Amino acid sequence: MLTAVAVLRRDLAARNAVRPERRRRSEAPAPQQQRAPVSAPVAAHSTGPTRLVVTAGPLTGTSLPLGASSILIGRAPSCTLVLDDDYSSSRHARIFPQGGSWFVEDLGSTNGTFLGDRQITGPTPLQPGVGVQIGRSVVELQG
Repeated sequence: MLTAVAVLRRDLAARNAVRPERRRRSEAPAPQQQRAPVSAPVAAHSTGPTRLVVTAGPLTGTSLPLGASSILIGRAPSCTLVLDDDYSSSRHARIFPQGGSWFVEDLGSTNGTFLGDRQITGPTPLQPGVGVQIGRSVVELQG
């Protein structure tokens, strides 16, 4: 038994004596192993808005990503943005992309949809940063 312990101690001592040398070699890679620094990829600049944000009302701060499909807004559970608001209709309005632009359309709501202070009557172009009032809530496109 004593012989086994002596052999293990000798092996461990020899191993520890070699370790610092290995560390020194691995700390500085050989010149041929060094790689050129990789630059971070440049983000593509988006030319349009990327999200719909609730800026006023009970859901202030809620944000939805914009994609290729329309966003239905109202009280119905099937809407993309569900408003818990007695002044909004079940299917109140929709915001949709068409031809590289965004539009807002009232869907026959009782209290109307307003772009700024003007009530809209049909599909209306929507610019980023312009508030759309639906009931007590205001939403806008943001980049």
